[in-house]
Amino acid sequence: MNCIFCKIINNEIPSSKIYEDDLVIAFLDINPDSLGHTLIVPKKHYQDLDDIDNQTLMHIMDVAKLLKKRITEKLNCDGLTLIQNNGSVQEVKHFHLHLKPSYKIKKDKSLEEVYQLLK
Repeated sequence: MNCIFCKIINNEIPSSKIYEDDLVIAFLDINPDSLGHTLIVPKKHYQDLDDIDNQTLMHIMDVAKLLKKRITEKLNCDGLTLIQNNGSVQEVKHFHLHLKPSYKIKKDKSLEEVYQLLK
């Protein structure tokens, strides 16, 4: 399979991993829309919302709650948007949930600085 997220999960491609357990991995987006833009990806390959089982989906939401707290505390964001794309708007055809922090005042940190704060 030529899935970039599967390659990240299998450590074939490096990532800025900030969370991992038996079911999911979370890492910083390499082309972030905002400071701390994070992806939560199930380790098992599911294409989209129609494909994923409810137990894994609920676990992803539990991890999102945990990471929301960490991102808010460590990066002092003012809000956080959750986004999950399907179909033609889904760039990588492996289910993933975006956590996109928002800020009233733009903050400027490198990906490495953000990683050090969140890992």
